Amino acid sequence: MQRLRAVVRPAPNHASREAVGEEGSAGGTGTEPRAGSPLLRLYRTTLGNSRFVLACVALGLAAGLIAWILGRPTVADLAWAATTAIALIPLTVSVLLDLLHRELGVDVIALLAMGGALAFGQPLAGAVVALMLSGGLSLESYAQGRASRELRALLARAPRMARVRRGDELRLVAAEEVRRGDLLLMGSGEVVPVDGVVAEGVAVLDEAALTGESRPVERRPGDLVRSGAVNAGGPFGLRATATVGESTYAGIVRLVREAQASKAPFVRLADRYAVVFLPLTLAIAAAAGIASRDPVRALAVLVVATPCPLILAVPVAVVGGISRAARRGIVVKGGAALEALARTRVVLLDKTGTLTAGSPRVSDVETFGTRTPEELVRLAASLDQVSSHVFAPAIVAAARDRGLALSMPENVHEETGQGIEGRVGGHRVALGKARWLVGEGELPPAVRAVRRRTAMDGSSSVFVSVDGDLCGALILEDPIRGDAPRAVRTLRRAGVRRVVVATGDHPDVAELVGAAVGADQVLAEQSPADKVQAVLRERERGLTVMVGDGINDAPALAVADVGVAMGVRGASASSEAADVVLTVDRLDRLAEGLRIARRARAIALQSVVVGMGLSLAAMVAAALGFLPPVAGAVLQEGIDVLVILNALRVLGERGGRASAAALEVSARLGREHRELMPVVDRIRWLADRLDELPPDAIRSEVEEIQRALVGRLLPHETSDDREMYPVVARLIGGRDPTAPMSRGHVEIGRLVNVLSRILATMPESGPEPADLRHLRRVLYGLHAVLTLHFAQEEEAYLSLLDTEPRRPG
Repeated sequence: MQRLRAVVRPAPNHASREAVGEEGSAGGTGTEPRAGSPLLRLYRTTLGNSRFVLACVALGLAAGLIAWILGRPTVADLAWAATTAIALIPLTVSVLLDLLHRELGVDVIALLAMGGALAFGQPLAGAVVALMLSGGLSLESYAQGRASRELRALLARAPRMARVRRGDELRLVAAEEVRRGDLLLMGSGEVVPVDGVVAEGVAVLDEAALTGESRPVERRPGDLVRSGAVNAGGPFGLRATATVGESTYAGIVRLVREAQASKAPFVRLADRYAVVFLPLTLAIAAAAGIASRDPVRALAVLVVATPCPLILAVPVAVVGGISRAARRGIVVKGGAALEALARTRVVLLDKTGTLTAGSPRVSDVETFGTRTPEELVRLAASLDQVSSHVFAPAIVAAARDRGLALSMPENVHEETGQGIEGRVGGHRVALGKARWLVGEGELPPAVRAVRRRTAMDGSSSVFVSVDGDLCGALILEDPIRGDAPRAVRTLRRAGVRRVVVATGDHPDVAELVGAAVGADQVLAEQSPADKVQAVLRERERGLTVMVGDGINDAPALAVADVGVAMGVRGASASSEAADVVLTVDRLDRLAEGLRIARRARAIALQSVVVGMGLSLAAMVAAALGFLPPVAGAVLQEGIDVLVILNALRVLGERGGRASAAALEVSARLGREHRELMPVVDRIRWLADRLDELPPDAIRSEVEEIQRALVGRLLPHETSDDREMYPVVARLIGGRDPTAPMSRGHVEIGRLVNVLSRILATMPESGPEPADLRHLRRVLYGLHAVLTLHFAQEEEAYLSLLDTEPRRPG
């Protein structure tokens, strides 16, 4: 039966995974020799294909029934006998191959039942068993079938050609022809084909596919460049230090291949039960035959003992679980992956793109002079509209979120790896690295402070100069996903005992992220090979899931018991190497997928226990002579229907669903959070500069902040209470689950009222020096409460109001 099961999986120790470039075919055997013999090719496309066998069995059974109705019992028996033989041939091949490898499963019972039916003149019973068997195999093939394409996906990304300077000529050659010492010209957006060192110019590289680090890195002449990195800047010269086969990217491909080869084949749920059920069945059948001296009675026991609940209930529950998960944006590539996911005990998480958003955003604005943060963002974004730098979209988006009107820059000049300059609205604006803007000499203390800050928290900085004066810096970060902490907590409630963060990032940054999501351990500065070793170590603790989104994660995804890829923005190689792909950009879908898998497995086990219990009862009845083979086969079909109906419960909905109106409210409130964040940032900016600004400027800033708080923030909080919290309360259940958030609204309102009273008693010329302490306390309090409150809402509430992905059309 295992050979019939198509590309469900290679049977234990029978064959390795398919090589690069070979295509699995759903319904094929996936284990017979791949020799070019015409006979073998014919077998694989006919009797070795479970779908072909099912079609033949159904036609043969129907033909026999028609002949019997027409009063041609001899023709009917011949049709049913031929039908039984069609299913019996591949099943015999499968069992013989199992025996050669010292393996035995429940398939033996079906083999004996069909063989005995032919031997003792019971062709209809044999045909019914054949239909049940081939139908179950086709279901299992459909549920678990997957094509091994991950290595092809990795190779498809690798560059095929390279521009090599040979003498005075620039020649386009195959990447395999690049030799050590060759000088290559790397254009913008090209993937580096071989390992080398920068020979000419400055390289700005996106190494996210290799390291998982989202920030671009700069490589100067003499610095090492690894293959697989993408040139995110201008052209540069690369001196090859290795051939294609010796380079980093080829090593990742080898890691994926080796990881897949070392991954133990998954043992079917049905095969595990066979250890007990097979000898019990054979003992009862032998006892019945010997006691009655009637071999047909032994045949009747085998017919009713044919493991229908094992063959049918598990595949149906698996198909239902896979379908249910797919509707939630969780693509599970087979029944083995679904059952393994249900038994997960350890989860390893990549950082960039998995726990974090995977793309930079402006998190703060530092100003060094009198220009406001809004003015600084407006000028920088206006200039960056025409920049090709990876940070430019984030800076432009920050200006859009703040509602700032942008101007089209003029006389723009961009220097790769350094910065960009031009004229914006009559000002000469430049942004980029501090050294490029300042020139030679010592960097100002404010610049050094910003650089220390970004080094500590793992963020990036873009400095801004206006008319030759260094005016400030934009701080960019890769923020933690709002649903990440909640997803980790949900995983723990679902039975995950250990959560590990494995990332190529700096230890300080990795520890901050790990602490924020509640990880048990953080592994920093991990190469692809290190991640593979980490997965292998964790597998000793229990069944392990690895979650990632980059090419650097593909080897670890392949070696894990279950590899899960964030497939929205992730690399295609990680999606192909994974057993599960999250097509919705939400980490909490992993926990949901685990719950679906566990429910599917529980229902499958329930169906197996009930079905096998009924089968045992039928076996006793058959052994006592109350059930002839044909009646036993029909009864077994009734048991099949029962277990299938029970298994289909996997498709049922569980839990509350948000209405379309609630989803619209959720989207609106989330959008308002983004629009209000500049106001929150402005509060802290003013609190930081109360000792520097003149009193009249302070009063003007407080008035502007107060207008935003009263006119925008308080209506937003009121909308939360009236529209969103009732919906969330219905979804969560319990007594007043939104009380903590409502209490936050009370504190926000109190602080806004205090600020209003401070403004009402403030002199027209601005606050007195003695008033600054109280004003600073209120401003910092507002900033802290609002930041925490927004984060809590997004994590605990907004993430609940989601819907199933819409289907095209």
